Amino acid sequence: MSGRDRHSGRGGALISMLGGALCIVTLAIGSTTQAETLLPPQDVRVHDTPNDGGGSLTVRWAPAGYDGPEVLYEVWLEDAAQKNTTDVGVGARTLVASFPSDTRYVRDLRLPWWTRSSSPDFHQYEIKASAEAALVDGHLYAIAVAAVRGSERAETRLGPVVSQPNWVNWKQLNNFALMVLFGLGLFGCIHAARRAQGQNRDIFLRRIPGLDAVDEAIGRATELGKPILFLTGAQDMGAPSTLAAAVILGRVSKRVAMYETDLIVPHRNPIVMAVCQEITKQAYLEAGKPDAYKEDSNFFITEDQFSYTAAVDGIMLRQKPAANFFMGYYYAESLLLTETGASTGAIQIAGTDADHQLPFFVTTCDYTLIGEELYAASAYLSREPVQVGTLRAQDLGKAVILAVLVLGAGLASMGVWLDAQWPAYLLDLFRDVK
Repeated sequence: MSGRDRHSGRGGALISMLGGALCIVTLAIGSTTQAETLLPPQDVRVHDTPNDGGGSLTVRWAPAGYDGPEVLYEVWLEDAAQKNTTDVGVGARTLVASFPSDTRYVRDLRLPWWTRSSSPDFHQYEIKASAEAALVDGHLYAIAVAAVRGSERAETRLGPVVSQPNWVNWKQLNNFALMVLFGLGLFGCIHAARRAQGQNRDIFLRRIPGLDAVDEAIGRATELGKPILFLTGAQDMGAPSTLAAAVILGRVSKRVAMYETDLIVPHRNPIVMAVCQEITKQAYLEAGKPDAYKEDSNFFITEDQFSYTAAVDGIMLRQKPAANFFMGYYYAESLLLTETGASTGAIQIAGTDADHQLPFFVTTCDYTLIGEELYAASAYLSREPVQVGTLRAQDLGKAVILAVLVLGAGLASMGVWLDAQWPAYLLDLFRDVK
């Protein structure tokens, strides 16, 4: 082959390559131009937000090929009360949202699977009553969703639509089902406790040393001929810890009545004092010792925190009770009370759900009921079937919750590891969605 032929072949190949590259660039430009064509949002749906208390509208629309950070979606709210058609264009128009078009998808809302009404890839925005969107239930509104890129704009309008409250929040259906299951378990445990009592069997309850020591403390006070001091905490009768303390007082009073030991119950709330007087009196009646009851065993001192503390410390130092019970909720006075009691050599049993005071009680008392042990004391001391069954149902419920936490952590990790969606369907059964 001659040199001229070789050069001609090379030139033809170069021209072919340039032509192919030009075609590719042309196709790419054409496809890019076509992909970037700004069209109005498609398949737009607007309706009253389900599962809420009103004052909200939900807008959904299909994803578009131009979705990306350079394109914005705008959601407009318009008063359509003056129109009787589906046309939009009358009334004050308000921009309620503007966000990048690659955000706010249905899948980002983490709705439970039984309430999803559209594809997870759809966009969704919830218009709520606020200063920017003055939504009124029962009023007619129209909605516009616009795609904006620079000076380009494409819009879809819908209406009218009305917001209204809903009777049922179906997102909480799983919570309702779990509540029903727990209720059935509760009644089952109570029935089992009653049957066990009828068969003279005991249902196992975890041993609580502080409550086992109640009889020991009362017996020691009886042997020494010294009184028993019982405090019900710093809060009123509306506090659960005060109610628990009053219940324990009833059990302690019944034992004290049987041994005919003196009982001292100073109060800093007059309502609590009145309730505890009746509880103590009833305990003496149940023990068959109504004549041993003393009206002044429950008495009021003052509502002032440290004045009350000083008065109780004085009682401890003067009368030197053999056993001190600190039940209920306490504040800064806890250490002042228990240190004084410890200095007199008394057996001290405390019970509180005030976690910030637990270190002081644990340090200065012989036995301490921590947290929920205070609420379990009544069932533990009385062995009454309803209370024992309720306590057992609570323990079983906690065991189920712990199992669900472990299982949920495993399913969530498996879903990420396998890049699968099915674990999410199981996790939705235990998710609390407002």
